[in-house]
Formats: sequence, structure tokens, C-alpha cells
Amino acid sequence: MDISKQLRKQMTPEELRLWYLLRGRRFFGYKFRRQMPIGAYIVDFACFKAKLIIELDGGQHQDEETYDSRRSESLNANGWEVVRFWNNEFRENEEEVLIAILQRLQCLMPSP
Repeated sequence: MDISKQLRKQMTPEELRLWYLLRGRRFFGYKFRRQMPIGAYIVDFACFKAKLIIELDGGQHQDEETYDSRRSESLNANGWEVVRFWNNEFRENEEEVLIAILQRLQCLMPSP
């Protein structure tokens, strides 16, 4: 089984909730994919038309700050914008996170 398929089967509760909200163009008509390989990386969620990547990070990412920073720089250099949220931030402020995602999408691509 490839890594992206494995990651789709092992999504966190926060990733599952966000995927439920984003999938099937439910989120204002924007199309997202989950656990997608982009270059050398597999990203949590990607809107290809807007070239926006959404990452939901758990506590393990506190120890991976340098790696995550290099990863984001590489994706940015290839034309992608990476937006990161902490799992607990999404759990506690789902609406605010969704508003932030919508604002980034509208800046990058005014209409789906």
C-alpha cells in the first residue's frame, strides 16, 4: 500500500472532521484532495486550483519545526501556499479556522 493511502486510513479525528467539511466541494465549491503527494511531500489537504495546502499538526510537530519550515519553503518555492493549524486550535475554534481557510482561498482564487 502506498504511503498516501496508508495516511488516509490513519487520519486523526481532527483531520477526519476537516475532511468531512472540505470534501465533495462542500466548502463553498472549492475542491480539495486529502493526503496528496506534492513533490517529495504528502500534504494533509490541497486545493489544486488555488494552490493552497492546509496542514493540521499535532503535538509531534513541535519537535519537527525545522523540518516543517523547510517543507513549507520547498512547497512555497513551487507555487503553493501552506497554511498550518494546530489540532487543538481546530478543535477549539473550528469556525475561526474555516474562516481563515476561506479568506486564503478567496485571496488566491476569488471564485471556484
